[in-house]
Amino acid sequence: MKLLIVDDEVIIRTGLSTVIKWAELGYELLQPAASAEEALARLELEQPEIVLTDIQMTGRSGLELAGDVRRLLPDSEVIILTGYDQFSYAQQAIREGAGDYLLKTSRPDEIIRAVNGAKMRILQKWEALKKDQLRDRLLERLIADTEIDNHSAEKAAKLLPKLRLNESYFYQTVIVSAEGWGNEAGHGYLLLFAVHNMISELIDGEALLRKDSLVILLRHESMRVDQSQLARLMERVTRKLKCKLFGATGTVVSDWHKLQDSYTEASYAFLFKGIIGQEGLLAYEDIKGRRGGRTVCSQEEEGQLTALFQNGSDTQLYQWVQELIELQLKDGDTTPDSLQKFLQSVQISAHRWVERVIASFGESAALSKEKFVNSISPSPITDNGVGLLYEQLHQLMMLYRETIGQEGIPYIKRSIAYIHDHLDKELTLQQVAKHVHLNPNHFSEVFKRETGHTYIEFVTRMRVERAKRLLDESPIKVSEVASRVGYTDMKYFSQLFKRFTGFTPSEYRTRS
Repeated sequence: MKLLIVDDEVIIRTGLSTVIKWAELGYELLQPAASAEEALARLELEQPEIVLTDIQMTGRSGLELAGDVRRLLPDSEVIILTGYDQFSYAQQAIREGAGDYLLKTSRPDEIIRAVNGAKMRILQKWEALKKDQLRDRLLERLIADTEIDNHSAEKAAKLLPKLRLNESYFYQTVIVSAEGWGNEAGHGYLLLFAVHNMISELIDGEALLRKDSLVILLRHESMRVDQSQLARLMERVTRKLKCKLFGATGTVVSDWHKLQDSYTEASYAFLFKGIIGQEGLLAYEDIKGRRGGRTVCSQEEEGQLTALFQNGSDTQLYQWVQELIELQLKDGDTTPDSLQKFLQSVQISAHRWVERVIASFGESAALSKEKFVNSISPSPITDNGVGLLYEQLHQLMMLYRETIGQEGIPYIKRSIAYIHDHLDKELTLQQVAKHVHLNPNHFSEVFKRETGHTYIEFVTRMRVERAKRLLDESPIKVSEVASRVGYTDMKYFSQLFKRFTGFTPSEYRTRS
């Protein structure tokens, strides 16, 4: 165990280092420090377990150094040396985290006794830490899908006395999250730590603290459990700590060996936090029958979104996303998986639309589909996906507008965007020319010069390309494909399609 002596008086420093044979007592004596500043600079690198420091030194004081040690090395011990036999100094030393307080006139045996006492306290901390770590590992094993041998079971019974594993009881798993103490780093864990301490005192069972949640193992007298008792306990903690708690419960099991089943159920129910709400108690029984909601956005929703991309504001886009997701949350069959797939469907539809429009101008999209799709995964710890989906769609909207532009853009680009959005309707040259406020004859000449195709040829090619995508990506009938690209005459559509591709629509779909 490493010992650091700190004193600005060379005689004291040397005396403390040489009069007592620290190595023979089992201590590694570090090079003594001549000031609190020097000691502070060496703390993190040398990691002394015990710091023996003078209280009054030139510059930074020993009391200030004690505070530094408590902050940087919370498991280390500080012993304060002083020439002042005043209780107020002792009080202040204790407040700053000092474990002991000695007069400089203390005999060597008194100093040794104080250092050995500090060592004993450190060893007790280490032992308690090892015990806590072993306890946590046993709790993890109880809820994991692993076999526990007799030896481990005996250990668990001793280290987890409130579960009374060697007796006949019923058990249940609860997973709890907490929020309300701000978003600053560390505040979330600090709140969970406080919740853990309070709940541990109030339950018949054990609690396991994790990074972002609390796993509670409850012991019951019977299979029939009144969940309102747990709800009241959570309300009590909420009021005391001024926070919000969300809890998800698994079913009650008849034996501690089945705790992993209850934990699996609680884990699944916990995923519904973003769907059900950010606080309260949710039982697995309440959501186990959900079959899953919609996973694909409708054509109408796609149309609304593309209209927003073209002419909507940021606020309108956010409101649309909010209403869209609220509609999914109201569906009593929605699950986290179906909600995620639905959000991905919306994003993919938006990405494909932007990609197609930009490609029609000979440009390329700057954002990959994978980047967006992989990030659409609402977390049960945070929200239901509104903020995340809005962020992704807003990026796509900005990409579209930066590439296609808004005011003052070339009218040919605007006309192509208009054609792209109206391929399923009758689309005359006069109609498009009117949209960009040009004389039809002049528009026709400029359009051919800029695109290399006549207006009719360009529109036909765009319709055939869209028909090819529909045949590749969807199982809809050929007649429906024709309708979606603006043709009511199936025979004419098939002839036109074959002229451009070499296949009839049916042959194209079944080609190898």
